[in-house]
Amino acid sequence: MNEADMLFSITVPGSTANLGPGFDSVGMALSRYLKLSVYRSGEWGFSPETETVAGIPAGTDNLIYQVAKRTADRYNEELPPVHVKVWSDIPLARGLGSSAAAIVAAIELADELCGLQLSERDKLHLASLEEGHPDNAAASLTGGLVIGLHEEEETHIVRVPDADIDVVAVIPFYEVLTRDARDVLPKQLPYRNAVKASAVSNLLIAAIMSKDWMLAGKMMSKDLLHQPYRAMLVPELPKVEHVAEIKGAYGTALSGAGPTILVLTEKGKGEELKQQLSLNFPHCEIAALTVPREGSVIERNPLQQVKSV
Repeated sequence: MNEADMLFSITVPGSTANLGPGFDSVGMALSRYLKLSVYRSGEWGFSPETETVAGIPAGTDNLIYQVAKRTADRYNEELPPVHVKVWSDIPLARGLGSSAAAIVAAIELADELCGLQLSERDKLHLASLEEGHPDNAAASLTGGLVIGLHEEEETHIVRVPDADIDVVAVIPFYEVLTRDARDVLPKQLPYRNAVKASAVSNLLIAAIMSKDWMLAGKMMSKDLLHQPYRAMLVPELPKVEHVAEIKGAYGTALSGAGPTILVLTEKGKGEELKQQLSLNFPHCEIAALTVPREGSVIERNPLQQVKSV
């Protein structure tokens, strides 16, 4: 398998979701990536290129194949076999959108292999149908920060392309599976609490749209929908909140279902905050991240284009 056999590559950023009260509706791209390098082959196969994805299934039981196949089937197209090399630095089951990135990459893969010519809106809806909500998938697909609503027949998003902040991730080395994080949530909220939760979420969005990140951070700490319940699964959360507040960060939130904790801070201060958090949490990976404006990217092999002329 050489360079001339490579057809194209797909690069998709990771993401975070919720930002506290924006439960299942606010997503933000992060500068961790999944990359697929796609090669000609007579049969389907997947091979890992980083330790992060070392245990992925090598055949058609791979999530990427399964989503790509469902996408092709939806349009009555045959999915031709390829070999896919998988590179990723998005840790699995840590709340950084690894599954959403894989789903977006799979839809891009089917689109390229079958010539579906899907619009961004089509891809967004397909990915949200797979995920059940639009936040992570939309952020990985479009980049930036997104606010979305997913319904069976349609998915709506508003995109904020320029989130001018630094993000520091505190990544524990244990996993929190999404299903376990869902199990600790209440089945219902009292009406009065639901009204307050809605108001907090509304103010979070207003603060984001007006670029008032200090106010957004305050709203992140007032979440009533998931963080109070999931905190029992992530003991580092209150400790990170304390350090972040002392250091003047905008705010702190569980990333998705956790256990990763994100601290949002002023642009240019991420590295300094990373150093401080590294001292306080030596048992965690501490990563200084940015919010990429660009989502999924396809790069076609020019050698293949020459060959087809």
